[in-house]
Amino acid sequence: MKMSDTRDIKADRATVWAALLSPEVLKECVPGAQEVTGTPEEGFEATVTQKVGPVKATFKGGVTVSNMVELESLTLTGEGKGGAAGYAKGSADVRLEEIEDGTRLSYDVEANVGGKLAQLGSRIVDGFAKRMADQFFTRLEEVIEGPSEDDPEPEAEKKGWLKRLIS
Repeated sequence: MKMSDTRDIKADRATVWAALLSPEVLKECVPGAQEVTGTPEEGFEATVTQKVGPVKATFKGGVTVSNMVELESLTLTGEGKGGAAGYAKGSADVRLEEIEDGTRLSYDVEANVGGKLAQLGSRIVDGFAKRMADQFFTRLEEVIEGPSEDDPEPEAEKKGWLKRLIS
């Protein structure tokens, strides 16, 4: 399964770059993440619980960062094993480009699954993978930009903590 998209984020490239390399931000942005630890240099360890169709599993695995060109591009590659449910692996090539109002983030994602997950059929798995990628990059944008004017108050406090941390 392959997909590509772009997001315009209202923040400078250094802020977006720092967010992509932060285990706290990754935990906040990966749907179902219970724990993300590690560093970009040594890789990240993650525990993620997800439900794909009728199959619910907790995946334990790792994410490595490679092909890093500071403030410009990187590749995130991950693999997780979900016991009897099977495995999921994938990679995202991420590029950052300066634009007038901030940073344009472009990504190409490729994902594969095996085991019981693969038996669900490509339509279910492809839809799930697209939703996961979309949720991740939407959440990344929210974490970096902070609350918008039409956000409800309780959620608004949670968003934008990265900006407050870096400022």
